[in-house]
Formats: sequence, C-alpha cells, structure tokens
Amino acid sequence: MKNEATYIARENKWCAQNYHPLSVVLTKGEGAWLWDIKGGKYLDMMSAYSAVSHGHCHPRILKVLTQQAGQLTMCSRAYYNDKLGGFLEALCTFVGMEMSLPMNSGVEAVETALKASRRWGYQHKKIPENQAEIIVTANNFHGRTLGVISFSTEEDYRSGFGPFLPGFKVVPFGDAKALASSITPNTCAVLTEPIQGEAGIIMPPEGWLKEIEGICKQHNVLLILDEIQSGLGRTGKVLACDHEDVKPDAVVLGKALGGGYLPISAVVGSKELLSVFDYGSHGSTFGGNPLAAVVGLEAIKVLEEEGLIERSAELGDYFLKALRQIKSPFVKEVRGKGLWIGVDIDPRLKSARVLCEELMKKGILSKETHETVIRFAPPLVIEKKDLDWAIERIGEVLGER
Repeated sequence: MKNEATYIARENKWCAQNYHPLSVVLTKGEGAWLWDIKGGKYLDMMSAYSAVSHGHCHPRILKVLTQQAGQLTMCSRAYYNDKLGGFLEALCTFVGMEMSLPMNSGVEAVETALKASRRWGYQHKKIPENQAEIIVTANNFHGRTLGVISFSTEEDYRSGFGPFLPGFKVVPFGDAKALASSITPNTCAVLTEPIQGEAGIIMPPEGWLKEIEGICKQHNVLLILDEIQSGLGRTGKVLACDHEDVKPDAVVLGKALGGGYLPISAVVGSKELLSVFDYGSHGSTFGGNPLAAVVGLEAIKVLEEEGLIERSAELGDYFLKALRQIKSPFVKEVRGKGLWIGVDIDPRLKSARVLCEELMKKGILSKETHETVIRFAPPLVIEKKDLDWAIERIGEVLGER
C-alpha cells in the first residue's frame, strides 16, 4: 500500500479513536527528520513529546540495543540482571538522587510516586490511615490512568470515567500562597510540573518553584516533580527545576529516558521515600528489564557526551528570540525554555490546528494543544541550519498576510 488514504482508513477502522493525527503517514526517521510513505521530508518539531530528544534512530543507542537484543532482553525483576544496577547508578548520579524505581510509561512512574508519597505519609508523618492528601496544580497533565485523571482539571480527560480516586486538592499553578493555605496535617505531598507541557508550555512566575520548595520543607511535605517532558535536557538543564536550584524529594522521568527506542520511566528520589516499598508492595513485569537498562544508560551517556543539554540551552534561546521577532496577527505570546516553546494563538482569528496543517505543508511537523497553542520541541540534535530553515517557514505561516 502506498496510498496515504488507505493507511489512514485502515488505522481508523481497527484502532480506537483516542488521537486526532495530522494526515501524514510516516515511515522513516533520522536525526531531526522524518519521511512519509511518498518520500516527503519533514522536520520533526514535536520529538514525540520529548521521547525522541536524542533524534530518530540515534546510532549509538541503536548499537547497544541491537547487541543486548541478541543476548538477553527480558528476565523480569524476579531475578537480578547484570545491566540494571549500572543504569540506575548512572541515572541517580545524573540527576543527583539517591535511589530509583524503574517502570515503563510515564504515567506508571507517576502512579508509583503517588503510592510512595502516601505510604511515606503513613509511615513517616503518621497521617491516620486512608487520610493522606496530595496537593496538585490546576491544568496539570500527568497521564490518563484512572488514578491520575482523578485530579485532572481537563474535562475531556474525565468525562464518563468516574467515580474518581479521592485524596487530592487542586490549587492554581504558580500560586504559592494558595498552595500554602491548602496544606493540612494530612498533606503528604505536592505533585506538580515545573513547567506545564500539555497545558501549552505554561511558565510559572519566577521563583515560584523555589518558594514551594521552602513551603514543603516548612510543613514536612514531600515535593514531587513531574519532569517526564521537561527533564533530561529539554529546557537546557538536566532538570527544569535546576534553573532555580530546587532539590525535590523525587522526580518522575520518562520519555527521553528511552532514547527514542523504548518506553522507559523511573521515579528517582530520596532513599527515605523509595525505601517505603517492600517485597510485593509494588512491581512491574517489564520495568527494569536488561534491554531497557542498556538503552537508558546509553541515552544518559549521549546527553552528556554529545553536549545535547548545552545545545538545548543555546539553540533554545536562539529559537525563542527568532519566533518572537515574527510579526503575526495570530500570535498572542511566545513562551518557553530551552528547545521547548509554545506559541499561543488567538482562537478568534485562527485555529492552532489549521496552522499546524499549514506548517505540515511547508515540511514542518508540530501539534496543537487545546486548539490554542502550537508546540515546538525539536530533537536536541537539531542543526542550527535546520532550525533556520524552520524559522523561515514558520514565519511564512504565522507572519502578516
């Protein structure tokens, strides 16, 4: 089959319609570029929501994956393997934490952090059984499991899926006073994104994260940061919280940890927090498998050794300034940090979806969020000349007409 409509119809027939893809059928990726089945070439400005931060088919990661795939791929945590310890040591060292628990998808790691926080509250803070509370921020996105959507404020994620899990309080993102006033003796943790990704690359007020770190310490409350999209170099630092020298009790990681090849996630945190788990209290059949371990380890090495984090900071500043210089009747605001930028579109004048479709015709693949924001998050390996190529075409789509 070479006809796009045939592939699209087949997928729509056999796959539940939980996504609304752009009308392109991809077949190949290399570095920052993608190709469709007709040979059309596109610059990837999404990186699969940061899962392809290392670029498509990175040769170093492919090499270790191929070698391990012919040796041992899966043995479960029912036994030790010779790859997991080295991977987790490197991961903990990389992000400055003491202990890790590996999982697969990002939302699995979020659920792991929630379970750890509640058990910590009962064991260490002596919260009465089944009374633990976790504070979250409005417009959050931590995944779509039933537990996580229980504290989502997005109606599309919740409609028709109740009843929901209790034990959560929602406060405005970026409002430290509201967070502080919501803490009670039963509060065990605060869970938030340092920068809200799915909400549209929403930046909190400067100093907010540092302030809530202090509030959490003052009240003996855990600070858990979801850095599944923002972490591992996306914002120009190892973690987005590093911009304010914030040291959380745990960080939730995923997406880029798999190097663009495998679903790999982890909760990385203090020994006190992650030691609440004992035999049988939590698990994952695929979490920590040797194939994932070698891929995750190489993904960390590539970030460090190829200077991708520094590249994100440098090119991100360049990209942000260039986008802000585009004179556009549609654009309300351009915001972001590193190679993670949101262009806020006035929905009264233009749909972000329509603009993404126009960008696709120019050879740029992005994706809208909430019909009002275009996200730009290219692989960190992107060349400056390719970024300039994209800036020119983005200007043609967004510029004055």
